[in-house]
Amino acid sequence: MSRYDVVIVGAGPAGIFTALELKDKAPQLDVLLVDEGLTIDRRNCPARKTGRCVHCQPCNIMSGWSGAGAFSDGKLSLSEEVGGNIVDYMSAEEAREFIRYADSQYTRFGAPDKVHGLNDKKVEEIDYECSRHNIHLVKCPVRHMGTEYSFETLRNMYRYLIEQPGFTFRELTRAQSLHIENGRVTGVVLCTKGQEPESVEAGYVVAAPGRGGADWLNHVAHDNGIDTKNNEVDIGVRVEVPNSVMDHLTAHLYEAKMVYYSDTFENKVRTFCMNPGGIVSEEHYQGGIAVVNGHSYAEEERRTANTNFAMLVSSRFTEPFNRPIEYGRYIAQLGNMLTGGGIMVQRLGDLLQGRRTDASRLSRSTTVPTLKTAVPGDLSFVLPHRHLTSLIEAMKAFDKVAPGLYSKNTLLYGVEVKFYSSKVAVGEQFETAVRGLYAIGDGAGITRGLMQASVTGVVVARDIAEKSGV
Repeated sequence: MSRYDVVIVGAGPAGIFTALELKDKAPQLDVLLVDEGLTIDRRNCPARKTGRCVHCQPCNIMSGWSGAGAFSDGKLSLSEEVGGNIVDYMSAEEAREFIRYADSQYTRFGAPDKVHGLNDKKVEEIDYECSRHNIHLVKCPVRHMGTEYSFETLRNMYRYLIEQPGFTFRELTRAQSLHIENGRVTGVVLCTKGQEPESVEAGYVVAAPGRGGADWLNHVAHDNGIDTKNNEVDIGVRVEVPNSVMDHLTAHLYEAKMVYYSDTFENKVRTFCMNPGGIVSEEHYQGGIAVVNGHSYAEEERRTANTNFAMLVSSRFTEPFNRPIEYGRYIAQLGNMLTGGGIMVQRLGDLLQGRRTDASRLSRSTTVPTLKTAVPGDLSFVLPHRHLTSLIEAMKAFDKVAPGLYSKNTLLYGVEVKFYSSKVAVGEQFETAVRGLYAIGDGAGITRGLMQASVTGVVVARDIAEKSGV
């Protein structure tokens, strides 16, 4: 039976930063990091070249070293207000210090130096204009790595770690179950593709499975008496417009995070994941669900003529309903059903006139879609009335600070769903009620982005190093 001091489940940013910090602060510890996907140099998504998903198992977009972050837009939000709930576990001042430290690690491994949103005068002018129209601007500096630099930075972290004594990475390996004795974790059962399950002893286990492994973590929590709490679910569309509509905002903020409470239902509607000169993309979750996303490159020559961003309606369900993730999956499946399995696109003008966008109408759009495989359709057959009404009202409001957004040729892709995992009950150092078992990152429902997920890894590593007598 193999034995390690620490086993980390999941090689997304939370898991990677746990490993980095352990090797920096406690280099004598033997650390095993496992992921059900491939190592970063072997990850390749055919859809990036062909435009069509071939349903790799496991998905090369969602699984493998660095998780979904490898092919993401690589936005590092440098504010404790954005990307998760770490201020529920530490003070805002502590959170800011951890973010500064994690950001320095990203730049250490190759993230670009430039930070957007630091021009206080211009940001204040945009904030003032938003306030005139009941829009809240979330002021958050952003370090944009871009899809290409995000991949390189995370690969540099991999290359650094595999050279460290006492560090091991296993690809195509998932955690099946945990060994727990007298309220303390003592090991984990691992399944490597093509091999028999193997029991591994461990003094500490860090569960950082990402959203793709949230169901597994929920089962672990349920089986071991660890409390969980439902998170909200965000459902909406990805908007695509010419750069000229958004450039006056993105030139200074890069990502304009705006929040509006809709007129009819007072639902919270927010913009998210803004990609100037970007590309709308498709991603797949387990169970064959296709949802829309977007990304952009840092290099100027790879910019497109369009900006895309998500517009999401946030919903938090109350008892007795306790299946928000399943609800979001149902909406996504409905959209996939109407398109034959892909992403739907509709012109805003057609939606407002109550008619389906067809190929002919789409061809007349002055906004040329960047997701060529999107199927023209009618989002009113997919999105609930409450969500659709709230999105339209928010878009009309946002048009006042981004004239041209509420245009007949604005493209709406559906659906975009953010599955926020159930929040696992943890203490200040992210340790669960099972001693030695930590739950961190997006899969634990604690974070929602690269930076805060990375911070949770740093916190856990330092706690383990201290308990190990370093």
